[in-house]
Amino acid sequence: MHLSISLHIFVEPFTPPLPLLFCLVAAGFAVVASFILVGYFSRNPRIYSGYSKVNILKWVLARSVAGTGTILLIQLTSVLLFVLVVSAGFLGNQNPIYNLAPTFIWVIWWVGVAYASAFLGDVWALLNPWKITFGWLEVLWRWLNSGKSLLPIMQYPEKAGVWPALFFFLVFAWVENVYSDSIIPARISQMILVYSVFTWLGMILFGKDAWIKHGEAFSLAFGLLAKFAPTEVRLIGYESTAVTRRTSDTDLSETQDESGRVKRIEREINLRPFATGLLDMKNVSTSEMLFVLLLLATVTFDGFTATMPWINIQNSAEKYMPNIMFISTVGLILSALIFAGAYWGFGALMSLTGGRQLNALDSGKAFVYTLIPIALAYHVAHFLLFLLIQGQLIVPLASDPFGFGWDLLGTANYRLNFQLVSPGVYWFVSVIAIVAGHIIAVFLSHSIALISASA
Repeated sequence: MHLSISLHIFVEPFTPPLPLLFCLVAAGFAVVASFILVGYFSRNPRIYSGYSKVNILKWVLARSVAGTGTILLIQLTSVLLFVLVVSAGFLGNQNPIYNLAPTFIWVIWWVGVAYASAFLGDVWALLNPWKITFGWLEVLWRWLNSGKSLLPIMQYPEKAGVWPALFFFLVFAWVENVYSDSIIPARISQMILVYSVFTWLGMILFGKDAWIKHGEAFSLAFGLLAKFAPTEVRLIGYESTAVTRRTSDTDLSETQDESGRVKRIEREINLRPFATGLLDMKNVSTSEMLFVLLLLATVTFDGFTATMPWINIQNSAEKYMPNIMFISTVGLILSALIFAGAYWGFGALMSLTGGRQLNALDSGKAFVYTLIPIALAYHVAHFLLFLLIQGQLIVPLASDPFGFGWDLLGTANYRLNFQLVSPGVYWFVSVIAIVAGHIIAVFLSHSIALISASA
């Protein structure tokens, strides 16, 4: 039997219980609060960028939790879950409600990891199963070849930016928002395997770290959200008496070069104020700027497709276009183009008002990270209920991931609690999130402008 089910089938729609006046007051508050913050911090443009950090690895408890054994256990769990999800998709019950793959991928992974990245830190750098398995392959290669490293076939061209990751994320956005079979378990597993082949091939051609940085779409997406987070991982490299500092998520190592000098890498996990990572605007490429715009455009389009105006557009467009999927594809592409065009237009206005010290493109690249709090706010507003309600399906699915009627953990009979969050609370949180996201974005924009002016 062929199933074609909407991605949000488990969440019943409801009318926002908040009055229009509340929304207007919230919008006005966002404007007033932005001006207050800008006025307060304008006297010292570096008051926020020059923040202090606390390295939690100096604490005994943190060192024990972040030890090699814990990391290895997390990595093993991640790879086993990867195998379980793919296997469930292929072998399990093809009803999305009774199969682990749809709920795990669309709710726990895509929504849950996005929230964890933004509010905890770059957890995907630790959980990424493609990175983990390729890292194991590198260890095996060194063991079989007397310590020789597995070298990439070619060097990644820096001019290529993150265009590969941008392409893969656009395909992912199409699957999420347009593809009618995106909820079917077998289709999910097929797409995971296709993406896995491209990812591992990219790592073989260009090296693991280079491909993760430029071609692995989800490392880039979750990494951008993690710039908002209150933690950062820093690696400090020592070579003789020279010390260099950089931010990375690569594994700790200690190597010896041909001259006998020892290179040692030490890790820091620093606590920092929220959103401070978004002030680091160095070397933002055009493709990375477009990636951020696509991240914002896709979640906005996803929300727009649940409104009556979009339904009316679909009904009108059906007279001229072949099917709903084609209409939605055009809508998704137009949404991305509209966002990019509007952003470039405002960049051009900034260039004109600033005496053309920066052209429109450079202005856009300088401020694009400030859109991430807005994208995150929309993500919270749009997916919070989805996570809290449909996310509960993971409880019975943990006992019966294949839909075979098992009860491994005694949770197979769990029933969803649709009253977990009332509509009023959900919409209140959504409005507050959107207001806060815009306030933070305005504040960051002003901070970056002041820092640039004082440089």
